[in-house]
Amino acid sequence: MLGLLLVYFIGKYYYQLAFHHNRNAWGYAILGVIVYYGTTFLSGFLFAFTYLEMGNESIDRGTELLLSILSIPVGILGAYILYKTLEKSWRSSNSDSLNSDILDQDLS
Repeated sequence: MLGLLLVYFIGKYYYQLAFHHNRNAWGYAILGVIVYYGTTFLSGFLFAFTYLEMGNESIDRGTELLLSILSIPVGILGAYILYKTLEKSWRSSNSDSLNSDILDQDLS
């Protein structure tokens, strides 16, 4: 249930960001969910690999729940970093286009 709520809110925020900046809203909502699942998967893999390299023989003894719990915040962090990067990039590109419109108005 927690996973569905996270996917909903991640998709919602990406959708609103893209819609506000006149981008493909559904595409970026899906991108946000893919980034969340991708970083969750990669962090789980890296945590499991680290766990096995530390000398533990198997991760079958209940540590898969621990890996899942550790991977969720990393997935959220990855989605948040991409969100802020897109927001900053689109905000600066919008301000550049506004400044160029103002300059064009002076010349005419």
